[in-house]
Amino acid sequence: MKKILTILLTLCLAIGLAACGGGSNSDETAETNTESVATEEPTSEAEGDNSGNGTLVVYFSVTGNTRGVAEKIADITGADVYEIKAAEEYTSEDIDYNNEDSRTTHEQNDSSARPEIGSDKISLEGYQTIYIGYPIWWGQEPRIMDTFAESYDFDGITMIPFCTSGSSDIGESGQNLADLAGSGNWLEGKRFDGSASEDEVRTWIDGLQ
Repeated sequence: MKKILTILLTLCLAIGLAACGGGSNSDETAETNTESVATEEPTSEAEGDNSGNGTLVVYFSVTGNTRGVAEKIADITGADVYEIKAAEEYTSEDIDYNNEDSRTTHEQNDSSARPEIGSDKISLEGYQTIYIGYPIWWGQEPRIMDTFAESYDFDGITMIPFCTSGSSDIGESGQNLADLAGSGNWLEGKRFDGSASEDEVRTWIDGLQ
């Protein structure tokens, strides 16, 4: 009889331990699955999120002169940068103003020309100030800048044009863009040489405040 009782107690103890062990493994599995779900949950930033200082530099440049000034403005102001790229890139032959049949000669002589922008569209949400730069072609802003101006709503944004040119002034290009945009507070623009120094750019920016 004692042997039977001993065997029964041993069996009961073994069953109890097995049950406890099974419960522990189940909890660990659930915890692991929970961590896996949390880790794999996708995180993404909204399109067009900016650095938070509310300033953006938008520019179009073929030869690199306008890009140089745009980068100086961004360095000085801590602004974000957006480059306008043509869907069909411009070649040196395209911008040959001595050639009456060059691509840009035809575009600049046609006020309705709107070259397609190849850059991804940008959200202007959160920006209060936008510096907008371009070269001067045939005494005017490139037509692709007209495309940009007509593609966005600049309501509540201070727009500051700047351009690069070997000799031509900024002329009415800034006002042209303002008229085409139909929104935004457009300030008088500034012309720079392609070799403009950082001090020259900084002095201009300081004078805007």
